Amino acid sequence: MKKTIAVIILPLLITGFSFMTSCNSCKNRKVGEERKKIEMGQADTLEKEIQSNVYPLPTSAEVIKMLADLEVGYTFGITNPVSKAKRYITSTDKAINMGVFGADLSYATLYNMNQEVLNYLGAIRTLANELNMSRIYDETLYDKIKLNFDNRDELVKILTEAFDKTYSYLVDNDQQVHALLVVGGAWVEGMYLTTHVSLQSYHYAGISRNLLEQKKSFDLYLEITGPYLSDPVLKEFVDNLQPIKDVYKDLGTSLTQKNIDDISLAIGGVRAKIVK
Repeated sequence: MKKTIAVIILPLLITGFSFMTSCNSCKNRKVGEERKKIEMGQADTLEKEIQSNVYPLPTSAEVIKMLADLEVGYTFGITNPVSKAKRYITSTDKAINMGVFGADLSYATLYNMNQEVLNYLGAIRTLANELNMSRIYDETLYDKIKLNFDNRDELVKILTEAFDKTYSYLVDNDQQVHALLVVGGAWVEGMYLTTHVSLQSYHYAGISRNLLEQKKSFDLYLEITGPYLSDPVLKEFVDNLQPIKDVYKDLGTSLTQKNIDDISLAIGGVRAKIVK
């Protein structure tokens, strides 16, 4: 996964820079020290560049795979209807619901719902075209999905790559706020799907564990949006997440049915505001 690139590559780069510097310092210590400062600075710049272009949270495909692996059945009617795609007029609503539909696409894909996959690819393509990202969700993506319907791990990789490309495109084109809105929409919808099935599947310990683990992702999302809250659109979106923040802050190391009910209620309220 791309988010591991920085973890793997950067130490190697820094080690390489250090090695190069040590060789040069044999000839001229002062020159070597100056070069080391430059090279370490380059490594820092590269780290920021890599991290800024990588999807920052676990993708909805990774979250939903857990449900499929637990053999929790597919629930019809809980995803955002594809007919709503044409309702989203502003770039803000398009970005948020591109994330929502991305989670719905993951849900349909990992449960082998062929027609639903086509439907959600179509909905995403509608929004992607209007955000100049049509190449990411073209026919070849469905071809890859279709060829790997029996391999969930490969499906997660395929979807994660598409989400990575979406995020990278927006960041590369100075649309960091829209990139964060896509991630936020996907997180909310992934949680909505998880909490919705958990109402009927509380006995699955894995679901409770997943809801707890998503607190880390939620906290990280709040952290990475912090530097951009001067943007009123993003600030409004983050402010609307307050009910989730309130529920999460009081959780312990395990969940009761009331905890799940409270999380479900908070997620449902937030989701209702964004899918409209």
